[in-house]
Amino acid sequence: MIETAKVHKILYGGDYNPEQWPEETWEEDMRLLSAAHIDVVTLNVFSWASLQSDDDVYHFRKLDKIMDMVKKHGMKVCLATATGAHPAWMARKHPDILRTEFNGMKRKFGSRHNSCPNSPAYRNFAPKLAAKLADRYKDYDNIVAWHISNEFGGMCYCENCERRFREWLKEKYQTIDEVNRAWDTAFWGHTFYDFDDIVVPNMLSEHFAPNRTTFQGISLDYKRFNSDSILDCFRLEYDAVHAVTPDIPITTNLMGAYQELDYQKWAKYMDFISWDNYPSNDTPIEDTALRHDLMRGLKQGKPFALMEQTPSVTNWLPYNSLKRPGVMRLWSYQAVAHGADTVMFFQMKRSIGACEKYHGAVIDHAGHENTRVFREITQLGEELDKIGSLTLGARTHAKAAVVFDWDNWWATDYSAGPSVSLHYYDEVLTYYKAFHSLNIPVDMISVEDDLSDYAFVVAPLLYMVKSGYDEKLRAYVKDGGRFLTTFFSGYVDEHDLVTVGGYPGRLRDILGIWVEEEDALPENESNSFTYRGTSYPASLLCDLLHTEGAEALAFYEKDFYAGMPVLTRNEFGKGCAYYVASHSNAAFYRTFIGEICKEAGIQPTMETPEAVEVTERTNENGTFLFFLNHEDQSHDIILNHAGADILTDMSYKKGNTLTLPAKGVAILRVQ
Repeated sequence: MIETAKVHKILYGGDYNPEQWPEETWEEDMRLLSAAHIDVVTLNVFSWASLQSDDDVYHFRKLDKIMDMVKKHGMKVCLATATGAHPAWMARKHPDILRTEFNGMKRKFGSRHNSCPNSPAYRNFAPKLAAKLADRYKDYDNIVAWHISNEFGGMCYCENCERRFREWLKEKYQTIDEVNRAWDTAFWGHTFYDFDDIVVPNMLSEHFAPNRTTFQGISLDYKRFNSDSILDCFRLEYDAVHAVTPDIPITTNLMGAYQELDYQKWAKYMDFISWDNYPSNDTPIEDTALRHDLMRGLKQGKPFALMEQTPSVTNWLPYNSLKRPGVMRLWSYQAVAHGADTVMFFQMKRSIGACEKYHGAVIDHAGHENTRVFREITQLGEELDKIGSLTLGARTHAKAAVVFDWDNWWATDYSAGPSVSLHYYDEVLTYYKAFHSLNIPVDMISVEDDLSDYAFVVAPLLYMVKSGYDEKLRAYVKDGGRFLTTFFSGYVDEHDLVTVGGYPGRLRDILGIWVEEEDALPENESNSFTYRGTSYPASLLCDLLHTEGAEALAFYEKDFYAGMPVLTRNEFGKGCAYYVASHSNAAFYRTFIGEICKEAGIQPTMETPEAVEVTERTNENGTFLFFLNHEDQSHDIILNHAGADILTDMSYKKGNTLTLPAKGVAILRVQ
């Protein structure tokens, strides 16, 4: 949430790039944006080349003009620092700024995300420009946020990064002996004698494919190092603008479930979370919902900003289908339903050249308001004006949580086996879908978050158990919590070193089981088990386990391990822990998760047809129920609350029927 006295409603707007257009067109753009009820524009995202032409030569005339024009038209500004792509002259004059790819190829100037995060030139020029922008525009009272760079990402393997990696390792491990221990370099005679022996892990050294490495510990630490390096770049710019404008909140646009950067660590240094949502037309609604909730969870449930989405069409998919009528509105409200306090787009005006010229925009190439997309944008803008400040700051109060951890994501994907079909994010999504299908709100939490507010915590594929986390789980369950984890959990510590003594390692006493072996099944094979009289598949991985105090709830039915437990429940202190030893189908997860939630006293927000999503947000203005119909047919909902739809002003009594049209939305303010 952009917490400032300057914001009195859900901000509505997005990226405007006037440097791409003749100045005489700007006034007409302002007219059109105002007509669409746009009230905030993100400026200066990719203007570095026009702002700076040499080491100490800056040009602000155009930016001054557009800043004044936007202010004159009563719009607010999310001001970017323009450092998402360095200028051509900088690459020529300071080649250390150029990245080196995973295969060892040194890049030339081009594209974006093209700066080495450990380049002395980049670390000098980027915060310097940010400071100049802050000083120049510090007195503009319509700036509601700073937008650092743009969609930070990518990895670099150059000599600057290699040198800095060694320094990072010295800071973390202190001695080369500790590095050798943490990475188990006795294997294959990999012992390092000096920090200078260490090289970056890529196709020139440890890797034989992007996610296939001979030394997981080295590659895992490089993931951490790269995330930290890019975070350092964000912090340099953050500090530069914060020193001049301490009262303006600062963010950068994240990318949801983006694997390369540990957003849970990044969130500690961001004033508020913002992110860019670009699902395809066939992306499961639960996948998008998970990403919204993941972003909401980065700040312990505080609202976030939807910084970008397309008004109509993307440009990078194999098939760039249009958003059908109503979908832009529906997906915008889905973001708000899961915690967004802004609805913003890329882009305000469609470019005429390069790779995004066919990406959707509020103002199309036609250049006027007589388009379907413009009419839909205007309708939504009118509705957001009507909603005003009613939902600002509203939060979701969940009693269930799903653990998401970037280190586990990296380590699982780097793991030497057991299956190429094993994917951390997919397993997390599998469990999230079960909660979503039941309309049970969940928080996406990190391993650092407190568990005491939750009645039920699920940690799928908790492969890596970091120091102290087992103690946190142990205390949580003993105190009455319900905990569930799955196959391939508890295997390693934070260095990816196996915890010996039997899987699931430090979780063994909590779960009351011992896993002896694991069987990786090819995609076309499966085992099976019966639970509550229904047969379900057991696929992907099948743990062969023995109970050590746990109760077996279901058993494998095939192969030599037929009769061994596949589901277990272990009473531990005042609580209990569940183990799911194989991958199954959506019907099983819905049943099993639903049962545990019922035991834990966790109730669905409402019962609705399968395609109708319902969420709840609460603030000082009351409780708001968001109903989202994702199907192309209408649905009737029997309401369990009285209230009024803040979009239509229609009042309902408890037990009344709410009819949601195809792709329809209703927001019920509960009475």
